[in-house]
Amino acid sequence: MEPLNVGRYAAEMNGLLPILLPLVAALVYVAGALLAKRASEFDVGIWRTAFLGNVIAAVIFSLLLPFGGNFHVDLLWQPALVAVFYLLGQFLNFLALQNGDVSVATPVMGLKIILVAIFTKLLLTSGVSPTLWAAATLSSVAIALLNRTEGAAHHHVGRTVLCAGASATMFAVFDVLVQKWSPAWGLGRFLPVMLAFTAIFSLGFVPFFKAPLWAIPRPAWPWLLGGCAGIGLQSVIFVSCIAHFGGAAQANVIYSSRGLWSVVAVWAIGHWFANKEQHLGAAVLRWRLAGAVMMMTAIALVLG
Repeated sequence: MEPLNVGRYAAEMNGLLPILLPLVAALVYVAGALLAKRASEFDVGIWRTAFLGNVIAAVIFSLLLPFGGNFHVDLLWQPALVAVFYLLGQFLNFLALQNGDVSVATPVMGLKIILVAIFTKLLLTSGVSPTLWAAATLSSVAIALLNRTEGAAHHHVGRTVLCAGASATMFAVFDVLVQKWSPAWGLGRFLPVMLAFTAIFSLGFVPFFKAPLWAIPRPAWPWLLGGCAGIGLQSVIFVSCIAHFGGAAQANVIYSSRGLWSVVAVWAIGHWFANKEQHLGAAVLRWRLAGAVMMMTAIALVLG
């Protein structure tokens, strides 16, 4: 029996993780989005949802502390600034899910791919390869196809697209700044400190609550906590991948598959969440299958 080559196995895993982690994050996000959408039907309100989401995310990110790193008092402005972009992105994301449909909001969030490519070029010295630009462009076209409705009813489409697009912009800047600044801090310091700032800043949401947290209806809590935990967990998985391995643009192309998974989930298991988006026509199916093929082509370009 051939002895286990630990070094080779570790090298192979390091090569696979930058691919697997964004994919896992995409799937976890879809589950969290469906749960958060269900919670919104109990009139929890965006301010209470965003506050709980950020506090839960801070707790989850604190699990990275054992990974260690260096604490820089003179550079505290870096995680504080990144926290602002995360806070705005998370708030706008919950707002998009509350106002509209998961199968609209999630694909539009994929616009972040192009934005990450642009901000990578502007803010980092590494630049973006032509192949990655092509993959980002294909992914964005795929998002448009995935979002074709052919007359299917959607709620507040314009507002949903605006909020999701703005959220994508905030998260794009966030991703690139994490890649730029986290190496000096280390995985176990930059992200937990950044989310601590996010939780502190979220206290500013409290005056806008329509009612205290204890007034949230009891049936809403499982959906709300599940949605916030899912979205927070996928953030940890995805952002940790960027902080540790870099490659924000590549990771985002793989992560963009959540647009496809959100459509599949709505069709397949949407009724589990009392979701009303399943009833789509054959024309929508054809457009979204074309979008799925284009999305997979973009991912194949990155993986190649």
